[in-house]
Amino acid sequence: ELNTIVYGILARAACRYRVRVCAFVYLSNHAHLLLQPANAYELAGFMAYVNGNLAREAGRLHRWRERFWGRRYRAIVVSDDEDDQVARLRYILSQGCKELLVRKPEDWPGATSVHALLTGEPITGLWFDRTREYDARRRGERPSKYEFAEDESFRLAPLPVWKDLEPVEARERIHRLVREIEAETRKTLRERQRTVLGKRRILKQNPHDRPISSQRSPAPRFHAQRWEVRKCLELAYYEFRVAYRQAAEALRRGLVGLEFPMGCFPPRLPFNRGRPTLVTA
Repeated sequence: ELNTIVYGILARAACRYRVRVCAFVYLSNHAHLLLQPANAYELAGFMAYVNGNLAREAGRLHRWRERFWGRRYRAIVVSDDEDDQVARLRYILSQGCKELLVRKPEDWPGATSVHALLTGEPITGLWFDRTREYDARRRGERPSKYEFAEDESFRLAPLPVWKDLEPVEARERIHRLVREIEAETRKTLRERQRTVLGKRRILKQNPHDRPISSQRSPAPRFHAQRWEVRKCLELAYYEFRVAYRQAAEALRRGLVGLEFPMGCFPPRLPFNRGRPTLVTA
């Protein structure tokens, strides 16, 4: 039921905002999305819409009170190199397998884009119009569970570096990635003499349980494997930050006609639109 809700929210958000969804997976306590937004403004709106609606709907299902998400989403820029973009896609596909929870990416019971990536089929879910439901209850009506549910669907976008490929070729490349992940999982299980947790045991977990301890490592500022690409992105970010701070300081001094860098949110000014890029969230 929660998966259907996740798909519906993503479909409605993809329709409302200029954000192309390339891949995604929702895990026990976090999610990974590979997105190509038109700009930072569209990305912020998309993520606020998805996370806000999902928090309310998941909280409704599991009686989750107060704060739902542990922290704000973090967007990390992915370089234009094919190796970097494919690596991020492979990382999303490997969720569940790399932790030895399932044997195959398709076995993960949560909301995932694996099946749609392998088949090219649209992703379909339900969107609940809670405003109409609330109005009906105020009028004294007792609507059924799905009375105000609407079907929503969307198609995944190809990786920017694969946009010129035929859909069949793109799906074949994804099939190869999935087979590699499955082979690595089998090898790891043999070496460690372990077995996976399995779908049934995963679904038996209490959503309110917390691990005794968890590994945390700082997230990278950029996803780039080549040193020269990462250095270029670091330099671009440094120049962006310096330009923003200089403009903000001039604004505080009362100067007018200032030019803030592209792709930023100037204080108390309209968003300055930049060019599209690929990010993970």
